[in-house]
Amino acid sequence: MESMGTLRRTRYCGEVRLADAGQEMTVCGSVARSRDKGGIIFADLRDTTGLLQMVFDEDTPKDVFAKAESLKSEYIVVARGVLRERAAKTDKIATGDVELYVRELRVLSAAETPPFEIRDDVKAGEDLRLRYRYLDLRRPAAHEMIVQRSRVCQIVRSYMAAHHFTEIETPCLIKSTPEGARDYLVPSRVQPGHFYALPQSPQLYKQLLMLSGFDRYYQIARCFRDEDLRADRQPEFTQIDLEMSFVDENDIMTYNEGLIAEVWQQMLGITLKTPFPRMPWHEAMGRYGSDKPDTRFGMELQNVSGIFKTSEFKPFAAALAGGGAVVALNARGLAEVLSRKKIDKLTEVAKTYGAKGLAYTRLTAEGESSSFEKFLTADEQAAFRNALGAGTGDVLLVVSDTDWERACTALGQVRLAIGREQGMTDPKQFNFLWVTDFPLFEYSETEGRYLAKHHPFTQPNAADLDKVETDPGACRAVAYDIVLNGVEMGGGSMRINDPALQDRMFKALGFTEEKARQNFGFLMDAYRYGAPPHGGMAYGLERMMMLLLGTDNMRDVIAFPKVQSASELMTGAPDTVDLGQLEELSIALDLKQK
Repeated sequence: MESMGTLRRTRYCGEVRLADAGQEMTVCGSVARSRDKGGIIFADLRDTTGLLQMVFDEDTPKDVFAKAESLKSEYIVVARGVLRERAAKTDKIATGDVELYVRELRVLSAAETPPFEIRDDVKAGEDLRLRYRYLDLRRPAAHEMIVQRSRVCQIVRSYMAAHHFTEIETPCLIKSTPEGARDYLVPSRVQPGHFYALPQSPQLYKQLLMLSGFDRYYQIARCFRDEDLRADRQPEFTQIDLEMSFVDENDIMTYNEGLIAEVWQQMLGITLKTPFPRMPWHEAMGRYGSDKPDTRFGMELQNVSGIFKTSEFKPFAAALAGGGAVVALNARGLAEVLSRKKIDKLTEVAKTYGAKGLAYTRLTAEGESSSFEKFLTADEQAAFRNALGAGTGDVLLVVSDTDWERACTALGQVRLAIGREQGMTDPKQFNFLWVTDFPLFEYSETEGRYLAKHHPFTQPNAADLDKVETDPGACRAVAYDIVLNGVEMGGGSMRINDPALQDRMFKALGFTEEKARQNFGFLMDAYRYGAPPHGGMAYGLERMMMLLLGTDNMRDVIAFPKVQSASELMTGAPDTVDLGQLEELSIALDLKQK
């Protein structure tokens, strides 16, 4: 293969335009495809900015033309020539008005035939593409997603710098603490039997930075959680993490609305209307059956429990007797498309989220059918239909359960399933929403105690301070999530800065004083020296990028992602290691069959 010699890039392929015609330039990149038309050769050159057509003909120096005849897909070349107006123009690429008439060509590296075509409409499966991710990333669409991710990070850094935030890196080898997801553990060679954890977030460190007087901190931070994967979850991910002192939750939300507006303006040219709407958690659950509601379409839930408080219909009566609820929605005008067969599928959706079933009434022009109304009194039936504003063409769907939240969640998922299937969600519409006033605690049946809904350092609502010990389930948190189109893009809270209140929180969570000090003693000690009021939040960068770029797969916006088994297919991680390495770490394997 040849060397570059004195040839050095003077322009990028995707940046030249018709105004540059007549200029001599040197470009470098990979051959996307080559076409020999007999006496004239066209070759598309690809670099990080896009494609540029190169041309070779009978007037091209013979040695250069001979090299052009050998060009194949993915050959790495450097070419010098004159940019000229293209005869057969195209709007399929940004440089479709011009082409490079090549006078000098060097082939820097040959390439074998790739295992799949390097093009956006590639038919290869995802596993194959991830195994050869370095080739997959040459595809313009895949490449551009990573470039745009970098651009968002630049916008974030500029915004933070303009608002007095200090970028500070926090450790990746930290102390393992409870109350979160499962940690990734790292053994210590110099302290046998001791382990670091990889951070699930920089939570404790950013609070300590507020106690260190930095006032405003941010970090584009790598985080790690050992949990089951899905389309919007990875074992390692990136947070846009921030913390602020001497503020309240309104200040934090206002600053973050400015950040989001800046990103959307620069990335998409869209001017967002601020402030964003706010909705308490209880209202979000009651109206949408979700703490991250998609508000692009209506079809809201209604609590119809009052209608059935004396009903003899056993499923409703049992739910209400158990302290639960009967919730319903009107799929208005969908009776013709929501057949009995489709309702059966929606029933399975409801059951997936804990419901025992899905009651229905279909009101078609040809007649009515219902799975439950024959068991109601005439007054109950009339009140039910009136409450939902029911009319011909509607489908009424009902979930009853002894747990209000479970009933709302199940019917909320049915709502989303209908919305997706009926095309009610416009991908070009961006409905931002703050969900506020989350529960401070959630009860774990498995552990038989209350757990922190977010984390143990979340500030309780001032009106609920007297309930922390006596009625923890009724306590609200000064916490807030930023939701976009049914996706939680980020969230945060005000933090506790009163040592006495933090002690009460630990006790409410079942920590003994010894256990609290063992896990969080360093933070408790820091509070003794003065802690400003502070709070913050974090965004999932990958989720933000998914929403910005219109993809539903987080792997698309990560350079080298993991798959469902938490494996990285290209390198083969995770892998076994040499026994000598384990011995150095004082680790002996005792693998048990699961």
